[in-house]
Amino acid sequence: MRKGIYLHHPLSLEHETGSHPENKRRIEAIEARLGSLGWLGLTPEEAPAASREQIERVHTAEHYDAIKTFCERGGGMIDLDTIASERSFEAALRAAGAAASAAERLLAGDADYAFCGLRPPGHHAEEATAMGFCLFNSVAVGAAHGIAAGGADRVLVLDWDVHHGNGTQAIFYDSDEVLYASVHQSPCYPGTGATGERGTGAGEGFTLNMPVPAGAGPDEFLALVQHVVVPVARRYEPTLIMLSAGYDAHRDDPLAQCRLDEGAYADMTASMRDLASELEVPVLVLLEGGYDLGALSASVAATLEALGDDRPPREAPREAAGPHLARAAAS
Repeated sequence: MRKGIYLHHPLSLEHETGSHPENKRRIEAIEARLGSLGWLGLTPEEAPAASREQIERVHTAEHYDAIKTFCERGGGMIDLDTIASERSFEAALRAAGAAASAAERLLAGDADYAFCGLRPPGHHAEEATAMGFCLFNSVAVGAAHGIAAGGADRVLVLDWDVHHGNGTQAIFYDSDEVLYASVHQSPCYPGTGATGERGTGAGEGFTLNMPVPAGAGPDEFLALVQHVVVPVARRYEPTLIMLSAGYDAHRDDPLAQCRLDEGAYADMTASMRDLASELEVPVLVLLEGGYDLGALSASVAATLEALGDDRPPREAPREAAGPHLARAAAS
């Protein structure tokens, strides 16, 4: 029986964005769905706040201070996409703190998997820049904390949000301690994530971008996970697997044009669960995007169900991985 952790915090509801697509109704919908399912046997726990030290492993001190001050002054529009309010700094600290705490606990053997159901999301935030609805890069904070304080030697970050995680890529671009793999729609915001972006210096070859066109569906995404990411990860031998779990590649999502359903998220999750079992390492999942409330809540539930059970994933056809298939052999 796998043991899981679910982290959340009420401050996720106080990151006020109004009618913006990334709003508190996302968390309310997820928690209502999970509550109706008895939380799938999990007991929700409140996430701690990230420390300044944890944030500054991946962000500049100036960025930390700028977000703090901006929110203390009441917040507003950071850019055309990104909003902060008076409590947003605290909410973002909880989102990042959840990632750091979960990474440490998983690496200590407290559980087999964890899901961090908090907002704001994080994967677009760069070292010194808030953007794309994101203030602090939670998955990067979690990975860096796992390496610095949790004993992780290598971390795999699989990002299946429909938008490329430019921030996570940039933060670890020159490091071999994090293998960043992303399946994302292209062309699409933020315009990064080309296959030629492979890392620099010690990090060369440790960035794996797999852009797909609008209209890509379950076969394409699942084939890339099973036939590209899994073989590369086996050779990399991570000691922690992290998922930047955006659900905006769902066919019902209003912000992109991919065609996944909740079954596809279950299959991708189960594929990574089985890899983790093979490598005897834990899985840490962080909420990123997903803006249709029904699709989002159903897909999160499907993810948690797949983490907690042993049902095998559907096998995707190898040819659906397209030109990226050669990367599995070459990486």
